[in-house]
Amino acid sequence: MLRTAHFSELTPAELYGILRLRVDVFVVEQACPYPELDGRDTEPTTQHLWFADDDGTVLSTIRLLHNGEDRAIGRVATAVSARGRGLSARLVERGIELSEGRTIDIGAQAYLESWYTRFGFRRSGPDYDEDGIQHLPMRLQRA
Repeated sequence: MLRTAHFSELTPAELYGILRLRVDVFVVEQACPYPELDGRDTEPTTQHLWFADDDGTVLSTIRLLHNGEDRAIGRVATAVSARGRGLSARLVERGIELSEGRTIDIGAQAYLESWYTRFGFRRSGPDYDEDGIQHLPMRLQRA
């Protein structure tokens, strides 16, 4: 089931599930330090989107940030057991819909450039290192 909530609307179990999945993907699987706790998760305008199975286990998640008039999608993570089902793609598509035609930025892992391109994102700058993983800025420019 696809869920969307602002931070203040998340239950403790939902928040734990989202953060647990991020740790599993970014720290355990990719062996990088925990993604920076930048405080953006708790902003009133940040929207958390996720898929959960029937028992509430978070399978895939993203967050949608408001950067003034623009938006940013980040913290895209999918459990190993749920990959290949199109869950992240559906979340990104929903994030684009919720952005209501605004420009959207993503800091994409470099190996996923072509995956994000299928949604209309284009490279918007040079590669950079984040936590030992090559990333690149991408932008979906909306009219």
